[in-house]
Amino acid sequence: MLDLAVINGLAFIEGGFRRADIGIKDGKIAMVAEPGCLPESVRTIDAADKHVLPGGIDTHVHYRDPGHAERETFRVGTRAAAAGGCTTFFEHPISIPPQYNAEILHSRVDLCKKGSCVDFSFFGAAGGEFPEEIEPLSHEGVVAYKTFLHEAPEGRDAEFKGLTSANNAQLMRALEEVKKTGLTLAAHAEDNELVSGNIKRLRAEGRVDYLAHCESRPPIVEIEAIAKMLRFSKEVGCPVELVHVSTCGAMELAKQAKAEGQKVYVETCPHYLLLDESYVEKYGPYAKCNPALRKKEEVEKLWDYVLDGTVDFIGSDHSPFLVSEKETGNKDIFVAPSGFPGIDLRLPLMVTEAKKGRLSLERVVELCCVNPAKCFNLFPQKGTISAGADGDLAVIDLNHEVICHAKDSYSQAKDISKVYENWKLGCSVDYTVVRGRVVMENGVVDESAAGWGEFVKPVLAEKQ
Repeated sequence: MLDLAVINGLAFIEGGFRRADIGIKDGKIAMVAEPGCLPESVRTIDAADKHVLPGGIDTHVHYRDPGHAERETFRVGTRAAAAGGCTTFFEHPISIPPQYNAEILHSRVDLCKKGSCVDFSFFGAAGGEFPEEIEPLSHEGVVAYKTFLHEAPEGRDAEFKGLTSANNAQLMRALEEVKKTGLTLAAHAEDNELVSGNIKRLRAEGRVDYLAHCESRPPIVEIEAIAKMLRFSKEVGCPVELVHVSTCGAMELAKQAKAEGQKVYVETCPHYLLLDESYVEKYGPYAKCNPALRKKEEVEKLWDYVLDGTVDFIGSDHSPFLVSEKETGNKDIFVAPSGFPGIDLRLPLMVTEAKKGRLSLERVVELCCVNPAKCFNLFPQKGTISAGADGDLAVIDLNHEVICHAKDSYSQAKDISKVYENWKLGCSVDYTVVRGRVVMENGVVDESAAGWGEFVKPVLAEKQ
């Protein structure tokens, strides 16, 4: 007998949607069958007139536990993940301290295991302070590494310990160490000298208004840093991920590097595809993120790289903070922290764009579910509806539009979530299934599922 059957839905199988029934047993997909052919099941979900996706995988998430549990804990934050059809998330290392060694990683994994209702993988911190810790961390199950190409933001040194490669020597060493592991180094690529110089100049001019943030981080800041990242990684022979790419110039560099055979993965986020500088004018610190939101023309052209395959996956860059922290930016935009929540909206926002005809629904599934598993060595355990894969599913209804209200979010940081208020979403996420367990049904997360999530480790081919 099956544990769970999802029947009559349009399921994403081998690159396309077709009507099929999915049977799950002991946490795994046991069979994918023609409608009406499954054996008896303990529980059945009728997905008639709905689409059944492989569970969403968010490639870029920041929870704040430990160190800033008041911003968001794993227990609370992963409910937001479940509400948005996300069954696995990749936790990036901004905590106190970031996971730059095995002891810190194990502490964060244990904390996450106790609270998370969805599965999770961890990035390791790979900065200039502790290069000797980088290679040993690969044996602990990290899925990739992360570094920042700038110094720690003002007042946030503890959150960035062991995480920054603030000069060329440090970056080169980090790449050399990561290359030994066979994993990928992800880089938050903004040129340190340009950013700090621009902020100093603008402050001297008395410019601490909202748009000064965007002016301090023009496209060249990202383009220059990504050009360096690509040059250095090519020299070393280390695979790299360019996170939350926001400019066409940087996309073009990545596209060219890929064409030349370099192993480069490119991520962007819904906010870089859907929001522009006008949102910073309107919402100030609540729309402040790094890289900064761009001009409307840049945003429109960025879609070209989503459609031509340059972009490999979409991450939310979910970044919870307190209202009191964001409010510090009202008088001086440079003081407020950068980032806002989004893990629950990543998939619905992209599906909405598919309904508008901006891209195909199949491409959304590739970007949000399939490619993250393939690029980070989790496929076919994750990212596919096929026998033997984990029983992770997101059931969405394209016939049910939803109005986005921050008050309805499960995120602990919902009070700073203002940029998508009153947006019409083109679908509802009706069920989220993690290894056969329904953790969210019709918008309601099963709070007893806290602790159900498991630590997912990559399966690596033998290192060359």
